[in-house]
Amino acid sequence: MREFAALYRALDSTTSIRAKRSALAAYFADTEPADAAWAVYFLCGGKPRQAVPSKTLRALAAQSAGIPDWLFEESYQAVGDLAETIAHLLPPATGSASDLPLHVWVEQRLLGIRALAPDALAPTLLAWWDELDASGRFVWNKLITGSFRVGVSRQLVVQGVAESTGLSAQTIAERLTGEWQPNVESWHRLIDRNDQDVPPGRPYPFFLAHPIAAPVEALGARSHWAAEWKWDGIRAQIVRRAGALFIWSRGEELVTERFPEVALIAGRLPDGCVVDGELVAWREGRVAPFAVLQQRIGRKTVSAAMLAKAPVGFLAYDLLEHQGLDVRARPFAARRAALETVVAAVACDAFGVSPLIETESWSELARLRLDSRARGVEGVMLKRLDSAYGIGRTRSSPIGEWWKWKIDPLSIDAVLIYAQRGHGRRASLYTDYTFALWQAGALVPFAKAYSGLTDAEIAEVDGFIRHNTVEKFGPVRSVTPKLVCEIGFEGIAISARHKSGIAVRFPRILRLRTDKRIEDADSLKRLRELARSLG
Repeated sequence: MREFAALYRALDSTTSIRAKRSALAAYFADTEPADAAWAVYFLCGGKPRQAVPSKTLRALAAQSAGIPDWLFEESYQAVGDLAETIAHLLPPATGSASDLPLHVWVEQRLLGIRALAPDALAPTLLAWWDELDASGRFVWNKLITGSFRVGVSRQLVVQGVAESTGLSAQTIAERLTGEWQPNVESWHRLIDRNDQDVPPGRPYPFFLAHPIAAPVEALGARSHWAAEWKWDGIRAQIVRRAGALFIWSRGEELVTERFPEVALIAGRLPDGCVVDGELVAWREGRVAPFAVLQQRIGRKTVSAAMLAKAPVGFLAYDLLEHQGLDVRARPFAARRAALETVVAAVACDAFGVSPLIETESWSELARLRLDSRARGVEGVMLKRLDSAYGIGRTRSSPIGEWWKWKIDPLSIDAVLIYAQRGHGRRASLYTDYTFALWQAGALVPFAKAYSGLTDAEIAEVDGFIRHNTVEKFGPVRSVTPKLVCEIGFEGIAISARHKSGIAVRFPRILRLRTDKRIEDADSLKRLRELARSLG
């Protein structure tokens, strides 16, 4: 645990990618396999569910620190993170520092907490806290509360493991794809120099596109690029091997049973193929709005009624494996031709190949792109015809291989009415905001947003919130309605679950509108009209 806590400090104390990669490589080079396996699990986003209720942890920490509950809550509001607050308030350890490795803390302690008798929970937790220093307690508390996260991407973890073992990042990425079991056997398979076996269900790492910023003409001749619509669904890979079928989401979650209608059709694919594409809502022979698909997200079992209400189809983008052979290194044009042949054999309306957009020039494509929202798509995907299928968001040439040319977001001017502290390095700042729109002379909350501002703008808004606080509700402050912001979002739908009656997708702050009065902010009526105009 001590070494893992030190790794956390090293990763959390820098924004340098190189420094983080070096810290990861050093850790994986020196740690024992069982600890390395759990470190990969946590660093890649694995989270056992919360082991102890927050209320219990609060009360126990306040008792141990000898402070009243109200003072603990005030401290929590100042720090903004429960695990960190407890680590700061607990008295110094009186026992010997623990030498137990990470895997023992996790397997024998964290996973065994629920088996403790109620009267044994408090003394056991206190004894464990007493074995750790402040940084160890912080990381341990993060694991207990199920809130462990640190600023590293999965790709960076892959690079760190690769650097520590001398294997290629591609090899590590491919072996790490799929369901990771945090055990010694998994770690040994991950770093084995001779292991060439591919489990039947393992997908390939997804290749991701870069958002295009420069004028599209900078990509060169239009004839060198394939263009497709950017569908609004769930990116997925269908793996058909050894007579079995697996559907993986981009988040590397196995979702085969959640989309039985797609699995049934995909079962007609030939054995020994892997297809990349998009799960989309599908009605009356065409893609339906994402709001329809949202009804299926998160459901592990699907009733017949839900299958009829929100049917799902699949649009194929690429062929990664064909006749049992990895074809990712072949040019996109060749993979696409083979894909069309493979999918044609399925012969189903709700399972097809994403159509290419045929235009002679960039200007013609740009005009079609302007109609994206009316078509129910997010914009255009651009793929170089000679490009291989890579790993993650990488670029192996100056021009790049895949680009996403999204349409501008929808936007509306709204008023800031509530704020809450952030997390991590922003725990001392108010960075989570609630915005409202006008309705019948009153401001009605409609969306929360916490991204889009620069550090300087966050500091400016934080100062505004502190000087304009009206009331405090636990961690939330209501503020005098004075500040207008332009809020951008990707989609909009009527929703009975929201007080405003409207749900917006991926809201974020586009800019501060200090040039506007709150009377100039938009209304819920305009937002509803916008929703109706988009169908």
